[in-house]
Amino acid sequence: MGVHRAEATAREMREAVRALLSVLDPAQVRELRAAPDRLDAPELREWTYLPGPRPGLSTEGLDGRQREAVDALLAAAHSTPGAELARGAVEVERHRRATVGATGPDRYWMRLLGDPDGDGPWGWRLNGHHLAVHVLVTAAGIRVTPHFVGAEPALITDGPQAGRRLLGPEEELARELVTGLDAGRRARAVFAAAPPDDILTRADPFADPGLLPDGLPHGDMAPGQQRLLVRLVRRYLDRAPAAYAEQCWAETVARGLDTLAFAWAGGRAPGDRHYYCVRGPDLLIEYDNTQDDGNHAHSVWRHVRHDWGADLLRAHYTERHGPRH
Repeated sequence: MGVHRAEATAREMREAVRALLSVLDPAQVRELRAAPDRLDAPELREWTYLPGPRPGLSTEGLDGRQREAVDALLAAAHSTPGAELARGAVEVERHRRATVGATGPDRYWMRLLGDPDGDGPWGWRLNGHHLAVHVLVTAAGIRVTPHFVGAEPALITDGPQAGRRLLGPEEELARELVTGLDAGRRARAVFAAAPPDDILTRADPFADPGLLPDGLPHGDMAPGQQRLLVRLVRRYLDRAPAAYAEQCWAETVARGLDTLAFAWAGGRAPGDRHYYCVRGPDLLIEYDNTQDDGNHAHSVWRHVRHDWGADLLRAHYTERHGPRH
């Protein structure tokens, strides 16, 4: 079942790319597409979640049909809740820009790498302020990390979106976990009184688990705390299409849930500046709400082996060309 669902996701994504290409003019297609061999180029791993231009096609000048085609492609790379989260990042960004008097359409950049109509690996990315989606597709599967969603403000207090907390569940699950720890466990989980000012992995091209604190392992938690940690991890994995989310979860279980650890820094009351992370042999999750006096949130899910589809690309090139020496 998982294989069929993964194949269906890849087909849907390929069809969505074709639909996008069909509504772009030739100049826009040239901006969108990188050379077919660019999957081996540094551009694949160059990313940022800050404002500013990137290589690729800007969404700023797209018309209604073209914008709908981009949205359909974005939805194909997510579960239904994941797509709502990605769209939410754009909607919160619109609110931020309106509060500072910025006018004009959304500014995100899309890049297509490789040939979706060929038999080789291909992928695409959509990057802009507080949204970074990276997708790699081969015949063997799909990968969707690094995956970044931010919200500035974390809590909207005025206007049509007043009361919205885009990353509220990500924050509340972790807060419930850390506040429910007894003093001994909390001393192991909380690694600093003052949180870092951003996620620790930043926009590093390769995720390094060594950057994150050791934290409190799953195996040393009480059963209720373990269940909260599982819910928190699944909240991030479930951003992805179901087949890939289940694959990642199955691999995490096979590795052993006791390889997961949770760490926190900063205050524990709502509104306090804070940071947390979950680390495992492959899995890295980070969240911070520290800037703008604790009203500016970042969240990222990374996978040590799967980021940028590195494992799928390695397998593809090994199968085609043999092991490299």
